[in-house]
Amino acid sequence: MKSNTIWFGRDAFGRRSLLVHWPTADDSHFILSSVSPPSFAKIHSDQTVSDRDMSNHTKASYWEELPCGIYSMHMKDIGKHGACMKEGWIVEVNTHKWMASSLNGLIKWERKLTVPTMENIPVDRGNHQLSQSFISSREPEENTNNGITKADFLSDSSLCDANCITQSAHRVLVALRESVMLRTKMNTLFQGTLDRSEDGESAPIAVLFSGGLDSMLLAALLDQCIDSKWIIDLLNVSFDGQLAPDRISAIAGLKELQRISPCRRWRLIEIDTALTDLNGESEHVMSLIHPSNTFMDLNIGIALWLAAGGDGWVDGSICRMQDGSRYKYRSRSRVLIVGSGADEQCAGYGRHRTKYRLGGWNALDQEMRLDVQRIWKRNMGRDDRCISDHGKEARFPFLDENVIKTLLEIPLWEIAKLDEPVGRGDKKILREVARLLGLQEAALQPKRAIQFGSRIARESNRKNFGSNRAANQASAGSVQIHQSPASPVASATRQPFLTNNQP
Repeated sequence: MKSNTIWFGRDAFGRRSLLVHWPTADDSHFILSSVSPPSFAKIHSDQTVSDRDMSNHTKASYWEELPCGIYSMHMKDIGKHGACMKEGWIVEVNTHKWMASSLNGLIKWERKLTVPTMENIPVDRGNHQLSQSFISSREPEENTNNGITKADFLSDSSLCDANCITQSAHRVLVALRESVMLRTKMNTLFQGTLDRSEDGESAPIAVLFSGGLDSMLLAALLDQCIDSKWIIDLLNVSFDGQLAPDRISAIAGLKELQRISPCRRWRLIEIDTALTDLNGESEHVMSLIHPSNTFMDLNIGIALWLAAGGDGWVDGSICRMQDGSRYKYRSRSRVLIVGSGADEQCAGYGRHRTKYRLGGWNALDQEMRLDVQRIWKRNMGRDDRCISDHGKEARFPFLDENVIKTLLEIPLWEIAKLDEPVGRGDKKILREVARLLGLQEAALQPKRAIQFGSRIARESNRKNFGSNRAANQASAGSVQIHQSPASPVASATRQPFLTNNQP
């Protein structure tokens, strides 16, 4: 290398896992890896940890998530034959902007219209008035902007024309459909392999399926994007059999999908297990989620890992297969459609409602931006590693650049209306998209994270804290696994050498 420079990078939203070990005084190696095998870290570290010590899975000093971006690493001249890497062999590491200016704009995640005003709100035909309920929900300091007071608004006025949100929902629907289509096109070779299948039960693509709003949208759009001859596998995980909320909503969701697309064969794969039966598997998942290391990360990781495995049961009576019998089945789908990114972009989390209540539109916008800009660290690497461990590829239609761009172009008050009840105002725009697809019941589904909908969190709390109540008192979700639940300790992260050229 004449320039003595290594270039590397991770996509702008961290959809694929990429971990880094930066050189230290104890270990001068520079390593990039899509996974974090604990045995490798153990061998290459001066620290000796017992195989039974969970901290060898959660050691933050060796691997860390590489932040999104493009990097150049300039090295000292290592000689004609390549001298051994020693401390100080890296001169500097720089980060660089993306070549596409539009992508740099998306990364900033700046919405054009955040706070409603008289100038940017479509008003009711001829009335030129906004609703009393709407103005009372705005920032206190905004209520007098431009001379506007509550007296300027009448309670019987509408926020905007009836078609306002529907038009925006159509835009989102088109963008989402294109995103799903782009991620589910089957190339000629793959198509030929499926055509030669003898059992007629092929399902090239599966959906991580809870029966909630996001997975129902993706399943319905996938139905529109692939040939009707293919089965679509719906992968559903439960730690409480048929009683888990996600199992109940999945069965209801299956029936609604059968109603809107009766010609499609939908195969709901019920993946049932108990946390007490997963000792070896739990330790394996710990190595996959690393450097994430909390009970919440482990619970989510186990649920995703089991779902990606696709090993469960099919109830032929509700799936209209195999003469109505219940039979064992393992999905052979190599592509898994996942709804990550929907909650962050459409105000789906409970904390979004809290921020809006306490700080109004600007506070909500800031919290959503924070969620999107840290999704690479909190979610995507972990999820990608857990799913790809089964030789399957996760694809994330909600994190398509055009979908992100489309959602940012829509006013925030059309994305979500958090004055309305849970299941109505949160992710308002996606609920409208669901109605456009004929998913009337799914449009009313409340948000449930996979760890709660599958009930793995409840089982984990009982196992590790004694009860849900004790777990809540200990803030179990943020407790690091290698620490005693009663005395969690936050670990520090570091990024040596970086010279940030990207604002």
